[in-house]
This record gives sequence, structure tokens and C-alpha cells, in this order.
Amino acid sequence: MNVTTPKGMRLHIGIFGRRNVGKSSLLNAITRQEVSIVSEVAGTTTDPVEKPMELLPIGPVLFIDTAGIDDEGALGELRIARTRAVFDRTDLGIVVTDAGTWGVFEKEIVAELQSRKTPVLVVFNKADIQRPSEALLAELASRSIPTAITVAARGEGIVDLKHRIIDAAPPEFLNNPAIVSDLVGPGELAVLVVPIDKEAPKGRLILPQVQAIRDLLDGDSLCMVVKERELRAALERLKEPPKLVVTDSQAFLKVAADVPKEIPLTGFSILFSRFKGDLLTQVRGAMAVDTLRPGDRVLVAEACSHHPIGEDIGRVKIPRWLTQYVGGKLQFEHVQGHDFPADLSSYRLVISCGACMLNRREMLTRILRCQQAGVPITNYGLVIAYSLGIFERALSPFPAALDVYRELAERRLAHAV
Repeated sequence: MNVTTPKGMRLHIGIFGRRNVGKSSLLNAITRQEVSIVSEVAGTTTDPVEKPMELLPIGPVLFIDTAGIDDEGALGELRIARTRAVFDRTDLGIVVTDAGTWGVFEKEIVAELQSRKTPVLVVFNKADIQRPSEALLAELASRSIPTAITVAARGEGIVDLKHRIIDAAPPEFLNNPAIVSDLVGPGELAVLVVPIDKEAPKGRLILPQVQAIRDLLDGDSLCMVVKERELRAALERLKEPPKLVVTDSQAFLKVAADVPKEIPLTGFSILFSRFKGDLLTQVRGAMAVDTLRPGDRVLVAEACSHHPIGEDIGRVKIPRWLTQYVGGKLQFEHVQGHDFPADLSSYRLVISCGACMLNRREMLTRILRCQQAGVPITNYGLVIAYSLGIFERALSPFPAALDVYRELAERRLAHAV
């Protein structure tokens, strides 16, 4: 992966701390670039500053330099709110301080990260002025919190810091999970159905399709890409059936009709439910569609900030299909990008896109927040398959998810009897 690796595929490293402890200087020293403005004036960093780079052996990472968590005043409160939102997408948290200011702010940041099960690394900067006490270092070591000592302005301790970052990185970033290749296998064929419609970017494929193709190539699998209109003819030309067919969710009905039932079938969005989130939880969320009643509020969360077109999937097609399924009008609300409501209690269902533009940490955080609020969450592909009556077919490549669906369906049937 190189500098064009999407943000959602990168390890997100959040840099937190008080104002003027050298967070921006540290980021500049790590990246060897003037990414963040450095000033003696406290609070120079306002909005989070992002810097993608390669950090071997991890690979692509995204550093996020945040505003001081101890900022003051009305503007400071807005900065703090944006800083706290970074917690939701942080895979590894770096808490920057200097030996003379270790206290309640730093402890709260560490506690917040640990409550989310996010790995933490503490950096004592400005060590040329004052070094941390042995007692403090011993206390952090006893809690399995790694530390590094730096003088960022002079580049001292940066090599050691990079080693600490690599050691603290979550294991999945050193051994990336597969998107689809594990379902296909080396030497086996996957057929990808890619509609070319108004929503397809001119001259390009959408990100989940591109990433699925690359994942298949990395797994030494074979890959055939066709439009939905050519699918049946393509299957007839094959000497052996494919191991898997993957379709854009909007073409589910036609593709399901053209693909023999003995061939496993699923959608790109469902693959990303597993890759970026929690497939089993979102399967349960899709089945919550049966509890919806006319007038209920449904939140649709889109990770990208595209301009909606006439037949937009999240704003037109899914609302239409769910309205037909429920038999009455629902209240749909939409958020985009990193926006996500603080209060979810008024919603009866949350529907996320495939989250290809989010990292897995942010998607899992959203799922956790929905669970805490008692609100079911699912995603585009799952809710489309469920509302169109082909849910079991779309889950056929995922035995555990199929078991969850069948168990819940049997419980409902027994309860109805």
C-alpha cells in the first residue's frame, strides 16, 4: 500500500494532550515535515490535523494531531468537542506531556482510551527541560502502558518512539484481515457484479469494488468483473461454477435470479460489514426491520460526503424499499462523514453504509454506542437483502451469520405460535 491508500484502511494514531506540550512538534518530527503549525502560543492547533504516511512494518498510517484537551473559553469548548470525536476513530492513542505537567488531564485521556480498549502510548516530551521521575515511569510500566522520552524540537528520541508505536499497534494491522479472498481461496474464481449507473464515478469503480479486486489478487484468487446485464452469459461460458458471486446491493434481486442457488452469493456491503464492523450484530439489526412501525425514526449514516443524485441508495432507494416493507411512512434522517448523533435514543434503527471511508475502530465505536443506547444497527446491504426477501441467500457464505439469522427466526416463529 502507498500514499494513495484510503484513510479507512490506515492505522489511525491520535495525538492527545494539553496545550503547548509539543504535540505538533512531535508530529512534525515523526513525519519529517512541517505538517502542524508550531508556536509558543498555547492553543495554536484548532481543528484536528491529519497526516497520512507509511510506517513500516505496519504500513499505511494516519496521524491525527488534536487541539489541547485543556482548552478554555467558548471556542476552546468547540475544539475540545472535535478532539473528543477523534477518540471514536483512534486505533492507537499517543498521550503527549512533559514531566512537569503529568496530572488529571493526562490520566483522564489515558482512562478514556483504555475504556475503549484502545492501546495507549505515553510520550514525555521536552525532556531537555525535565525528565519524568523513575516512580512515574514505574507506575505506568506496572499498568502495561509503554512510554517514550523525546525532545521533539531537536528530533531526539523519535526513532525509539517509532519502535514503541510499532510495538503498541493492534495485531490486526500487522496481519490485515481479508475482505473476500478467504471466502474464495487460491486458484478459485470470484465473479464480481458491478453495475455501471449514475452513481458509478466516471472512469472509475467505487472503493469497495477496487479493494475487493485487490484483496482477491493478494489472495492468489481469480477474479471476473461483469455488469449485471452480462452476468448470466458470463456464467454460462464458465467450465466450472465460481466459488462466490459478489454483487452491488442495488442489483441483488436480478443477480439472485441469474445465479444458480448452489453458488454462494453476497454483496459488497455485506463483505464490508464483516471487514469494517461486526457482521453478527448487524445481522440482528437487519432483522429489527420487522419491529418498525409507520412514523418511526430511522437514521441513515453515510461515511462519505458525496452529493446525492436522484436515485441515491441511502436517500431514495432504501427509504422506498423499507416504506414498502413496513407498509407506511417512516421518518428518515441522514448524517454524513464523521458526524454521528450524540443521542440515539429517539431512533428505532440505524442503517450504516458499508463504511469503506471509515476505519474499523470508528465503525465499531458506532456499533457500541448503538448497543449502549439499545438501538439496533445494520448496514445497506443487509437491510436491502432483508427487505427484498433474499436475506438467507445473501448470508450463505457466512455460516455463523446464517446461524444467528436462523436462530432468531426460529425464536420469533415459536413466540408467534
